[in-house]
Amino acid sequence: MPKYANVIIDISHEKLDKTFQYKIPEELQDNLAVGVQVEVPFGTGDRRSTAYVVELTDTPEYDVSKLKAIQKVAQGSVPIESHLIALAGWMRKNYGGTMNHALRTVLPVKQKSREKKQRFLRLMLSRTEAEEQLAVFERKHFTARARLLSNLLEQNPLPYEVVTRKLNMTAAVIRTMEELGILTVEEKRAYRNPLGEMKQEKKQIKLSQEQNQAVEKIWTDYTQGKRQTYLLRGVTGSGKTAVYIELIDRVAASGRQAIVLIPEIALTYQTVVRFYQRFGERVSILNSKMSQGERYDQFERAKNGELDVMIGPRSALFTPFSNLGIIIIDEEHENSYKSETIPRYHAREAAIERARMAGASVVLGSATPSIDSYYHAKNNNYMLLALEKRIEEKPLPRCYTVDLREELKQGNRSILSEKLQELMEQRLREHQQIMLFINRRGLAGFVSCRACGHVMKCPHCDVSLSQHNNGRLMCHYCGYTTVTPKQCPECGSKYISAFKAGTQKIEEIVKKRFIDARVLRMDFDTTRNKNGYEKILSSFANQEADILIGTQMIVKGHDFPNVTLVGVLAADLSLHVSDFHGPERTFQLITQAAGRAGRGKLPGEVVIQTYSPQHYAIELAQKQDYEKFYETELSFRELMHYPPAGHILTMLVASKDDMTAILSSELLAKKIQQAQDKGKLTGLQMIGPSDASVARVKDIYRRVLYFKHENYSVLIQMKDVLEQFISQHREFGNVIIQFDFDPMNGF
Repeated sequence: MPKYANVIIDISHEKLDKTFQYKIPEELQDNLAVGVQVEVPFGTGDRRSTAYVVELTDTPEYDVSKLKAIQKVAQGSVPIESHLIALAGWMRKNYGGTMNHALRTVLPVKQKSREKKQRFLRLMLSRTEAEEQLAVFERKHFTARARLLSNLLEQNPLPYEVVTRKLNMTAAVIRTMEELGILTVEEKRAYRNPLGEMKQEKKQIKLSQEQNQAVEKIWTDYTQGKRQTYLLRGVTGSGKTAVYIELIDRVAASGRQAIVLIPEIALTYQTVVRFYQRFGERVSILNSKMSQGERYDQFERAKNGELDVMIGPRSALFTPFSNLGIIIIDEEHENSYKSETIPRYHAREAAIERARMAGASVVLGSATPSIDSYYHAKNNNYMLLALEKRIEEKPLPRCYTVDLREELKQGNRSILSEKLQELMEQRLREHQQIMLFINRRGLAGFVSCRACGHVMKCPHCDVSLSQHNNGRLMCHYCGYTTVTPKQCPECGSKYISAFKAGTQKIEEIVKKRFIDARVLRMDFDTTRNKNGYEKILSSFANQEADILIGTQMIVKGHDFPNVTLVGVLAADLSLHVSDFHGPERTFQLITQAAGRAGRGKLPGEVVIQTYSPQHYAIELAQKQDYEKFYETELSFRELMHYPPAGHILTMLVASKDDMTAILSSELLAKKIQQAQDKGKLTGLQMIGPSDASVARVKDIYRRVLYFKHENYSVLIQMKDVLEQFISQHREFGNVIIQFDFDPMNGF
């Protein structure tokens, strides 16, 4: 048995981000495993601290007489697999933060929840004996006992809750019959079921030729022991989910498990039911609306081998499967796969690393793959597979682009163009359904001219300037600032402002314009409750509403056969965010939104409303031409050295004191400049320091530095140097430092 344990102290501080060794007391020898949470004496005062066991060993690394002993295993500790600890170490190295930050990420369930027990009453007599006993009870008018025994003869065993609630039996009656040896009370572990009462209907899906080719290619590699990452690019409605299900079925039949990552907003009843129909109770889900107990139970079921498939957002990646065979990431282009908290990992990269450790395959799926993934596929890092046709070869919807500048000239100031209103009237007459998609919830920061469509941009960075409360415009990449103009610098118009229309405003306009239409709104506010998504989506699927208005959550993978018209309102909102991903997100959102139309027997139409009809992202989204968009966008990225043509590391420096934040950011910039002057870090470009996009949050002042380099490993090396420098200088004691590699959103 190992005598020593190497542990990580559970304090998220860089100076303690290393292992410490402790002796294992004899009484704890059988209770310790890698990943278990323990309590240890730490520091000069031997204060009790929580720690994670990361290694068990027979070899002491220090003088044994000076080693302290572990005090106890923490109450409710959930052991994790050793390869998840290895994954945490990889995340710590590649994304920054402490080992504890990484461990907390790969430990989705922080503590053991109280086990839920289910009790049953089981009849202990033979049928003949029970019938004789029933006759005795009836003769003596023991009505309650007779009724209970009669029910047990019909159903054995009986759930305890049925007996006490539906049969209204008291605990005293149950106890008496137990003492008479007629029945016994049994107890077994009951798992909380987040899927509720679903029915399993194993339907055999007939795959199209394209779908079958994709499945067979991946499966042939799998059976030959080749494990790699596949990018499945399939047009909207081409049946990517059917490909996933077929692959998972084969992997599960071979005795291995599958993880399916889906963006949170697309994780709906409609999606899950397709998996449940094939895999029944061997499938489970995770989502943010689940209780701690529900989440804990799903991980316990996975660990105990009671599940084959786990479906969920980012955190499902850390499901403790012991024999993982495949990881599928649907809608792989989605922003939500990038963590906004430390460590700022990308689920796609972490999934590929976990698959490498577990000997599993990875399938990335999207109608509009991220530029990064398509770049990897084009460079043979991923294998590219394509589904070019919709199921049953249904046509893609017909797209119209409406120039809102022309609408303004013709006196239409409504958010609904004349073309969209005309098509909506037609659909309502024909009892077909309509989806209206607004590109972003709430307010947008960019400023544009309503007359000519000109957007105020940074002269140095090719991103839009963001409007701040002080009336100034600012670039979040280089810190450039200027005043908000009163007239458009291009055409002199006074119609210049930030866009201010949210889902509620659109709902009011639609209800006023189409009085008899039944309207549903789906956004963050209407889906706060646990089953908010399901209620709205099932109501729309059952055709209880004519028009569904929503943000991007309505365009993610939903299948409504009666939807024949989609309106994309304000396509420019994501086009002009102060981030180089703007055109990519716009193309993806318009294509995904358009993909909701014409999925049934009737053809679909899409109206794209924009102030920038000539922009390549909108022109190519209208044509559904992904290849051309990729080539155009990549040429701009190469010009600016943006990912994937280069790499960016963003460093946030924050402090409660404004001057401390400024001086600390400048000191770190100076350290990098010195390294560059000595010929180290060649090819590195540094921008900043400057104020963060939101310069002060809760009285914490925030500064950012940007570093660009074509080699990702150079940026990791630089991050390591900076972390070491920070740990050696006391002046950083009250400063928060965070790193973000290839950021999807700014700090």
